Order: sequence, then C-alpha cells, then structure tokens
Amino acid sequence: MPQTKIILQCSECNMRNYVTTKNRQNVPDNLSLNKFCPKCGRHTKHEEKRLRR
Repeated sequence: MPQTKIILQCSECNMRNYVTTKNRQNVPDNLSLNKFCPKCGRHTKHEEKRLRR
C-alpha cells in the first residue's frame, strides 16, 4: 500500500500547519505528534485530519 498524504492540525487553535505522509497499512491509527504551532507560539499536540480533495 503506498504512502498517503495527511494534514496535521493543532489541537488548541485548529490551524492546519503540517502536511506529511504515512503508510496506512503499518500505522492504521490516527497520527498524533508534538509540533510547533506558529499561531500559538509553542509546541502543541497536532492530530491527523483528512486531506481536502
């Protein structure tokens, strides 16, 4: 199964900051990473959201 594009959205301000890829066969769960949010000005939890098509 190929890599699919996903968007990471800040859990506090809901700003969509990052686009990355993941293999859905190896990682079936939603991805959640600690990333820097430029709007909040600090590191916050970013969760996977659907890529708009």
